[in-house]
Amino acid sequence: MFADMEAAVSYIFRTRRRLDAAPRGLDEYTRDPTPTCNLLAEAGLLDFERDYAVVTGSRGKGSVAAIMAKLLQAQGRRVGAITSPHLVHWNERIRVDGRMIPTERFLSILGDLKPAIDAAIQGLGAADYLSPQGIFLAIALRYFDEMDVDAAILEVGRGGRFDDVAVVPNRLSVFAPIMLEHTALLGGSLRRIAWHKAGIIKPGSSALSLPQAAPALDELRREAKAQAAGLTHLRQADLGQWLADWPQSQLMRLPPYGELTLPLLGRYQIENATLAIRAVEMLRGKSGALSTEYQERIRRGLSAVRWPGRAQQLGGAPSIYVDGAITLRSAESFLDSVEPRLRQPVISVVGVPQDRDYAGVYRVMGSASRALIITETDINPNTRFPDRDQALAAAAGLTDELFHTRDLQGALELARPLAGDSGTILLAASLMLVGECMLIWDVDTTAI
Repeated sequence: MFADMEAAVSYIFRTRRRLDAAPRGLDEYTRDPTPTCNLLAEAGLLDFERDYAVVTGSRGKGSVAAIMAKLLQAQGRRVGAITSPHLVHWNERIRVDGRMIPTERFLSILGDLKPAIDAAIQGLGAADYLSPQGIFLAIALRYFDEMDVDAAILEVGRGGRFDDVAVVPNRLSVFAPIMLEHTALLGGSLRRIAWHKAGIIKPGSSALSLPQAAPALDELRREAKAQAAGLTHLRQADLGQWLADWPQSQLMRLPPYGELTLPLLGRYQIENATLAIRAVEMLRGKSGALSTEYQERIRRGLSAVRWPGRAQQLGGAPSIYVDGAITLRSAESFLDSVEPRLRQPVISVVGVPQDRDYAGVYRVMGSASRALIITETDINPNTRFPDRDQALAAAAGLTDELFHTRDLQGALELARPLAGDSGTILLAASLMLVGECMLIWDVDTTAI
């Protein structure tokens, strides 16, 4: 039916792409998950009984989903996961026990679902579309059924209330930090963005959140009350404590587990790991003390986590670290995470889309760097980067040397001689550019 992934992806995006040139408004007016609900019902994709947890937030939600999936796998569960965006392969968005769906199964399932997809598309108005995310969800659910998945962790793409992933009957909603993001699509205030995120909470379910700013927490509480759902809000004192850095990991402490090895370098991953561990505890379905065996499985699962492209070391001479740091806070966290590992001179390569605080990221990365190299990518034509003049004006005066190049390879060619064998290159970039790094350094993203 579909010869390759290129043909499959073209089909998946066909109704969305017809609207690419149309102005985009707020999600509550432009996104409608009803066609996805119709597709899932037509194909019987919500008939299989399993535990669903949906993860949203503005930063770290993919890490939380990946960690939760690995912890549940260590407990003996058969675990499905949906995350986005992918780094290298579209298949990465759908995994079972950490392994991405094989291409042949992806294409076969899409072919099997095509009649139901076409039926869902029939009758759509000129301004309506069947979300690509909804089709990925349908493929994932069919694959989960085939693989006897009994627990699934689903990461929301954007927002939550109108997100297709969130139409599943999740009994647990998980909230990473909520910040200002996608303001043209979610609204211009933290409260409004939190309203979108809170929409994943289902009636009579449970919800768990990391510490949030007061307006965001108010919205989560309001939604939980409206849905008669229980909300647990972690406080700063509840988070795991950093203990030490190791070459490719860090040591943290979290009661009652004691010392835990976390094989992710980002300091922010400690709060993500805390959230994931507490969320998995809530999915146990029983109260009472955690057994010694349960705790040991959590330790073992956490120590096996892989999540490429997040504060990851790619090279040693010079030292090279990459992170999807495209917000002010994430750039600060990236810099804080690698600061003990930095060797002078530090050269930063930064690629931040235009709809993010690119000037803020330039300031953060520039504060630790001798040179700043601004770059971009045209992999996704819908993602725009500041033009050369905008970027250079925003970064003027931040470092001794300032450059702009339109591709990552060119940026790396500039950075290597500036850093020398003894220095450090920091790559703070969109996940599209992180994906390019995975290809350049031949990092395996097929299994995590």
